Amino acid sequence: MKNIFFLSILIILLSVSSGCTFLKVNIGGEVQPLTEKVVSGEGRDKVLLLDLSGVIMSGEPGPSLAERKKPGLIARVREALDRARQDKAVKAVVLRINSPGGGVTASDTLYHELKKYKQETGVKLVAHIMDMGTSGAYYAALAADAITAQPTSVNGSIGVIMYRVDVTGLMQKAGVQTVEIASAEKKGIGSPFKTLSPDERKIFQDFIDSLYGRFTGLVAEERKMTPDNVRKMADGRIFTSAEAKAGGLIDGIGYLEDAIELAKKKANLTQAEVVTYFRPGDYKANIYSMSLINLDLGDLADPGAKFLYLWWP
Repeated sequence: MKNIFFLSILIILLSVSSGCTFLKVNIGGEVQPLTEKVVSGEGRDKVLLLDLSGVIMSGEPGPSLAERKKPGLIARVREALDRARQDKAVKAVVLRINSPGGGVTASDTLYHELKKYKQETGVKLVAHIMDMGTSGAYYAALAADAITAQPTSVNGSIGVIMYRVDVTGLMQKAGVQTVEIASAEKKGIGSPFKTLSPDERKIFQDFIDSLYGRFTGLVAEERKMTPDNVRKMADGRIFTSAEAKAGGLIDGIGYLEDAIELAKKKANLTQAEVVTYFRPGDYKANIYSMSLINLDLGDLADPGAKFLYLWWP
């Protein structure tokens, strides 16, 4: 790490002293296309292991000098699905989930991409929850033909939350004030530099209720549940796998091997290679080798108001 730092400084100094203006510094190397690797099984047909891991956000993680920039989660999932579209041997996908959820729009986009892939290809999709599959991650899993979970998974947390920082007290102590000049009274709603008025709070609550209705409506549609039963399971709490199955949120409890076998069964396969996509340099030895997703909390740390399908205790 220290060598990389000094190398970076040396390159910058050389470029400045020589007057060079066309020097390209890329210490981490270019991002390579996804490559397929067989991790188990045999046969002409394939079951694809696809990862949904980390906080779901629309942006891409920021690069550092020591690490090449990797595509964000949504971009990587779309890249993997596009590659799978070109491979007619892929007959089933197991979506391996380990995520607390994330942004409302990002979660909805993942659901849309997975649903569209299924409709266009006829490929069967099984979502399997590892450590956790809560909120926006569960929202994305609703696109699957079946949802299963490890015996020890954290499930549920169906709902919407908005985090907002209020720095007015700190500003008063520091003797700092902001001046807002806007086109209308509500233009600056949600600003961290002023407290929420009751009618502004109602505006946010109505918006959250609308997003919550979209979430619960999708659960009712995809899980074939009545609205009353969905509401019983959608107060934001988390569930054990046994509770989630009893409440209709998931279809089964087992291990990753069981999810793979279920996917093969739904695709009418007696045998198949289990494959995964990775970038050169990633370690892929077996079905439990997960793709490393850049975990960038920059969007969550921003003081502005955000609407999230997220379990973040």
